[in-house]
Amino acid sequence: MKACVLGVIGTGLALSSAMGADARLEASLRRLEPETRLEQVCDIAVMQRIKDDTSPYRPDKVLAGAISEPRRSGDSIDTEGAAFRSGGHWYRLTFECQATPDRMRVLSLNYAIGDQIPERDWEDYGLYP
Repeated sequence: MKACVLGVIGTGLALSSAMGADARLEASLRRLEPETRLEQVCDIAVMQRIKDDTSPYRPDKVLAGAISEPRRSGDSIDTEGAAFRSGGHWYRLTFECQATPDRMRVLSLNYAIGDQIPERDWEDYGLYP
């Protein structure tokens, strides 16, 4: 991986700010099945963390399973095959995320940003502009 950014989130920091601004998001998340909620909470948290860090990226979409299926264990998800979209381009992403038992808050998050994904590969991964 060329560009690499690592980050850690303390108890509920990333998602709590996003959810505090929008109670509808929290209500929507609560309606999801637990596995889907875990993935969505972690996707939202890593997207927010990348925006908040000193990276040049401003992601508007994260897909934990874009390139390969994430590994799930309890309230944690670990993926080496994630991707995020920023400025109309897709980038490889790996992250480890642990959520609370109700899967509504992130307890810890580590991530690394990888190379840009060539547009010719987008269709293979189900990515879109």
